[in-house]
Amino acid sequence: MDYKLVVVGASLGGFDALTTILENLPGNFKLPIVVVQHRTRDTGDTLRANIQLRSHLLLVEPDDKTEITPGKVYLAPPNYHLLVEKGYFALSIDPPVEYSRPSIDVLFESAAIAFGPALIGVVLTGSNRDGAKGVSLVKEYGGYVIVQDPLTAESKTMPEAALALSQVDRVLPLEEIPLALAELSGTL
Repeated sequence: MDYKLVVVGASLGGFDALTTILENLPGNFKLPIVVVQHRTRDTGDTLRANIQLRSHLLLVEPDDKTEITPGKVYLAPPNYHLLVEKGYFALSIDPPVEYSRPSIDVLFESAAIAFGPALIGVVLTGSNRDGAKGVSLVKEYGGYVIVQDPLTAESKTMPEAALALSQVDRVLPLEEIPLALAELSGTL
């Protein structure tokens, strides 16, 4: 399959999980990666800056209508839902979903509609059910889904919710997710 986009959702424990993935992806990783990490509205640039220190890929917080380009990691800004359109992003201040803005479900659902079978979705550690409905839509539109093995998650609630709601393609320990993404993207 010729994948075009990776979407990733994380909550409690997400900083460590995202850092593990991004520091182990090669600098020539071909696909854009879009991340929702639950965080408070006053987080500022700290999360992006700290992950950037260990990533080979450039991390940016997109603005409304920012163009999606390969090889970058886009981190949803605090207190905004991040939606994917064909080729660019949209920001929304709609109400929180599963008590979260940004919401993983909102990102995954918009990306599934825009990219269909060319989408890879990844659900990581987290303490609520955000992302489970989004995974269902990714699968409904023919996308590929990886869920972190709950036994390797700091908080297993989110991975377990995704697994309970959908048949996913792979359940992997955190340390194996970067290699799987590199293989699926054709980077290796």
